Amino acid sequence: MWMPSQLPQLAKELQAAGFKGDPADLANLTRHPMSAVVSLGGCTASFVSPQGLVVTNHHCALGAIQLNSTAERNLIQDGFIAATMADEPSAGPAARIWVTVGFDQVTDRILADAKGKTGRAYFDAVESAQKAAVAACEQDAGHRCSVASMYYGREYYLIKQLELKDIRLAYAPPRAIGNYGDDIDNFMWPRHTGDFTFYRAYVGKDGKPAAYSKDNVPYAPPAHLTVSTAPVKAGDFAMVAGYPGTTFRHRAASEFANQIEWLLPTRVDIVGGMIETIEAATAGDKAKQVLYASTLAGQKNTLKRAQGELDGLRRSDAVRVRAADEAAMLAWLAKQPNASALQADIRAMQAQLDAGQATRDRDFLLPLLRPGLLGSAVTLRRLAMERGKPDAQRESGFQLRDEVLIEGGMKQLQRRYDPEVEKATLRYALKRYYALPAAQRIAEFDAAFGASEAIASSSLDAIYHATKLGVEADRLALMKAAPDAVLASSDPLMKLAAALQPALLRLEEEGKRRSGELMRLRPAYMQALIGYRNSQGRAVYPDANSTLRVSYGKVSPLSPRDGMDYRPLTTVAGIVEKNTGIEPFDAPKPLLDAIAKGDFGSTVDPTLKTQTVDFMTNLDTTGGNSGSPVLDAEGKLIGLNFDSNWEAVSASWMFDPRYKRAIHVDMRYLRWLLAKVYPAPHLLKEMNLPAE
Repeated sequence: MWMPSQLPQLAKELQAAGFKGDPADLANLTRHPMSAVVSLGGCTASFVSPQGLVVTNHHCALGAIQLNSTAERNLIQDGFIAATMADEPSAGPAARIWVTVGFDQVTDRILADAKGKTGRAYFDAVESAQKAAVAACEQDAGHRCSVASMYYGREYYLIKQLELKDIRLAYAPPRAIGNYGDDIDNFMWPRHTGDFTFYRAYVGKDGKPAAYSKDNVPYAPPAHLTVSTAPVKAGDFAMVAGYPGTTFRHRAASEFANQIEWLLPTRVDIVGGMIETIEAATAGDKAKQVLYASTLAGQKNTLKRAQGELDGLRRSDAVRVRAADEAAMLAWLAKQPNASALQADIRAMQAQLDAGQATRDRDFLLPLLRPGLLGSAVTLRRLAMERGKPDAQRESGFQLRDEVLIEGGMKQLQRRYDPEVEKATLRYALKRYYALPAAQRIAEFDAAFGASEAIASSSLDAIYHATKLGVEADRLALMKAAPDAVLASSDPLMKLAAALQPALLRLEEEGKRRSGELMRLRPAYMQALIGYRNSQGRAVYPDANSTLRVSYGKVSPLSPRDGMDYRPLTTVAGIVEKNTGIEPFDAPKPLLDAIAKGDFGSTVDPTLKTQTVDFMTNLDTTGGNSGSPVLDAEGKLIGLNFDSNWEAVSASWMFDPRYKRAIHVDMRYLRWLLAKVYPAPHLLKEMNLPAE
């Protein structure tokens, strides 16, 4: 997962792999093709027309589709086509597209005041420098800036992004296309999923970012991708550009062991129980099922990913392999001149990691004890507390720059909340909390919820019955109220948040102290690791952290097990073969009719003589890469990344080239659907594509 700035150094490798462009162009984020690749915050997308048309995954847009759905007009189930731009509904008040326009190294600036400090003081010095850099950057109106740490605090980069605030839904296929196979096929190959959706970005008439208004006009991006009309076959060059979320490949051996031996099994257990809880609480109620459709889809993806990651890491023998690699690195380090300071920092880092494991069960559960509406109460109180401080001294996430996003979340909650379902999820989390060892229980939580599970369950009924926060207008009124009024609120949910807040602040303080130490000490580990890798003739990319990255490779088959060989392309024949008429393999009749008709026009594969659906590459991807454009040797769009194979879900921790594959929607399938099945000839015309 290379930073674009590293790609010119890999020019020979890129060209040997088949890339026909100039690798130097890939390092310039303000030029084609990188300027067309954008972040949705958790997913990736790309511009595909001069009029702000954006393509991403269906599952990335599911929240927006759900927000515009009702039990009577279910866009999730039926799909959506905006006949004209005037028919494009808002994707929601919190929907954003971020266009990266600057990426500058600022390491010396960020660390200048941190030198010689430790713990919380180190954390505060770095955070203060980051806030100052961000504030100066955001003097340019319409932009949102951030500071990203690379190599775990060894380098820092200031990232400047244009923040587009008016995002609208232009096209979404029905669920039975966009999510064909659902959880059964998730992370599996062969796939037959049309996981795509179109957004459109709008700005004010002056061309600057603006909140939703009917008077806004389509955004004119600095560049857009050209959709390829050429065939795709095994061995072809492929490249993915996107915003992968987080990888952990450079973590310590003890962290690998903790991930495999405790965290992933715990996640499988607890998330699995949460899914069962939500399904039981929404059973038989279509309105509640719509409200929690996006939440449930996310939980199911988390569960299956966790199980696949666990299986994959065990298959790759990750605990032993990482421990052996770390031991070899430390042995190499011991032979280097002036190694003692690095060795001391690495030992101190390990002590911090060991200390953090003492409360790991409690720390995993605490976020589950602050779901939707209760979480909003905690947020409202914290925002009121922070408003009394100068903006630079406010907690990150609660500065003036964050208030629009907080308000958007408060509004969006209305379409993702039901009191009975939330109480059910809280009861589930509390059951797990009360089972913790006494040493990991928190006095304030026991006092606020009650001394036992039974008492807590009863108090929740009274609290949720009496609270007014379930009304959007009341939440927004509290958000805009004077801080003293918010802190003095007699609303029972606000009072519950007040009771929890001292503990949350204390735990936050402990976390910052430990984070400060790890921020100070991890660079020593990374310096040793980079030196060791360089001694082996290997370059090192930083772990993914939601910043723009590029991976290159080829359309590739897979042999995951003995006697099993997977071809890299699937066709519509597989849709028919899987179809049972029952969700999640309930292919829509228009799709089945079009397949039976066999009219594939210009999108037919010249070798297979039929319509392709998905294809597979050996590209390096992880969460956050969903929706990423897959480009050919000429930089044209050939696919949309949407998944990884089951054998390689573990790649966020360990990249194993024997098994790692990425799964993409073939743009030829998208074009065929828009031309022949759920027609949108106006979108094809906008992308300069044939409507046949």
